[in-house]
Amino acid sequence: MTIRLLPEGVVNRIAAGEVIERPASVVKELVENALDAGATRIEIAVEDGGRALVRVSDDGEGIAAEELPLALARHATSKLADDDDLLAIHSLGFRGEALPSIAAVSRLAIVSRRKGADTAFEIVVEAGAMGSVRPAARARGTELIVRDLFFATPARLKFLKSARSEMLAIGEMVDRLAMANPLVGFVLTADGRLARRFEPDLGPGGLARLAAIMGRPFADNALAIDAEREGIRLTGFAGVPTEHRASAQHQYLFVNRRPVRDRLVHGAVRAAYQDLVAGGRHPMLALFLELDPHEVDVNVHPTKAEVRFRDAGLVRGLIIGALKVALAGAGHRASSSVSSAALGAFRPGGDHGSGGSRQLPLAPHGGGGFSYERPSSMPPRGLAESAASFQAPYDAARDNAADADENSDAAPLGHARAQVHGTYIVAQTTDGLIIVDQHAAHERIVFERMKAALGDGSVKRQMLLVPEIVELDEAAIERLMERGGELAELGLVIERFGSGAMIVREVPALLGQADVKSLVRDLADELAELGHAVALKEKLGEICATLACHSSIRAGRRLSAAEMDALLRQMESTPHAGQCNHGRPTYVELKLADIERLFGRR
Repeated sequence: MTIRLLPEGVVNRIAAGEVIERPASVVKELVENALDAGATRIEIAVEDGGRALVRVSDDGEGIAAEELPLALARHATSKLADDDDLLAIHSLGFRGEALPSIAAVSRLAIVSRRKGADTAFEIVVEAGAMGSVRPAARARGTELIVRDLFFATPARLKFLKSARSEMLAIGEMVDRLAMANPLVGFVLTADGRLARRFEPDLGPGGLARLAAIMGRPFADNALAIDAEREGIRLTGFAGVPTEHRASAQHQYLFVNRRPVRDRLVHGAVRAAYQDLVAGGRHPMLALFLELDPHEVDVNVHPTKAEVRFRDAGLVRGLIIGALKVALAGAGHRASSSVSSAALGAFRPGGDHGSGGSRQLPLAPHGGGGFSYERPSSMPPRGLAESAASFQAPYDAARDNAADADENSDAAPLGHARAQVHGTYIVAQTTDGLIIVDQHAAHERIVFERMKAALGDGSVKRQMLLVPEIVELDEAAIERLMERGGELAELGLVIERFGSGAMIVREVPALLGQADVKSLVRDLADELAELGHAVALKEKLGEICATLACHSSIRAGRRLSAAEMDALLRQMESTPHAGQCNHGRPTYVELKLADIERLFGRR
């Protein structure tokens, strides 16, 4: 077979396929060029999802008339001074491939007026065939008009999605670029209709721009991030654990203003939130890394969406550490959107906010509505059987709570007034009320104590007077016995007990009277998911969460007023008490002013 050089047009179309995957790629490349040119306002217009038209206009420096043909040549760029600059990329673009790649598969026109020039100039390219430079009318800046994308490569058109899907991708791309550049104004129109408008955000940290894109609930529940380590600075905002989503699409990372996707960062986020958010749920955040360009390689892929850090461990440690510090500083703060949703459900018209005159139906006691149970003056049945290591501080807190000044500001979560449906504690605060899920709250308290005990190696075991025999299949027994030594370090002592069963002789003292059989079965299932390669100490969060869930106060247990107050005081002194181990809120706060509005008092 004879080797031959490919024609230049074919080479250009192959190269274009690496850089221009879809209309959103065109938008990305053109907007990045505008940002590199110092634009303060960028307008994007698309038609038919970008197939028919993509037009990007900016007020940047512009391109000189004599440089317009060179701008369309492959590997021609104004952003690298010499070959060594590849080791220190300061601009968003640098390959010199975007414009020639777009021109190879579309009909492209460039109209530009250089800063200080008397007139603008235009050049037109159709499927790689370049026309001559001619005068045109335009104010300062550059306008690029891309028509009939992929008309020169019809096969690529077949792989494009619907106009709506392509438009969604373009919108997401503009969002990311706008988040990275809050001082720049952006306008996006689709088929003549306004789709996005972002005015320059001069506020601190660009939070207003983030709120416009990620939603007001995120901004209302955001924790500020600002940390630095060995010349690498991390800023941005992270949502409280109870403000989470079903996918990671609301986790944004920017490296030196460049929107990127990086698995290292997603892994670091999971590690920071591992004890706070349930599996399958993802916190919302926007993080901005600033570091010496020599410490990061952005020349990994033609789309420049991936980066490679020189010291990935340092970056990962910085992200985990900064997030954990912010989350710890949040105390027992939970998402305010939970309270807003609760208030919305009580407003006329329900949570839709329709403003109608419908009234809430009032059900008699026991009829399915809100029922009130007077707190029992007697301890709940079985409370005396709680774990000794938990009971002592619980009793002390209960005694102190009974003597406390109930109007004191020293009790952020207020003082208990009732227990509803044997599950929820209603507490009065100085400016509203708190509704606490007693099981979720106690689960977090036990979980944090268990983590502390495991961390300092002070796990105390409690020998069972009557050992528990648990029936399991042989595969589950084998998994547990293989990890028997590790489980013993965590306070759980097990042995094989004939065929198809095992015996539990000791449990962590913190568990108290837990359902040992269910606990062992759940641990066997978790070990099946972890596999053999992962040490249990590396997964302390999951193991502790399972142990805590089986040992905390259950829904339906009647508590006295003093015992409810004791639980509230423990929540106030427990890290991350605003959410349980599965990422659900442990309480909802309703301000008195909001409650008064419900009754027309304000």
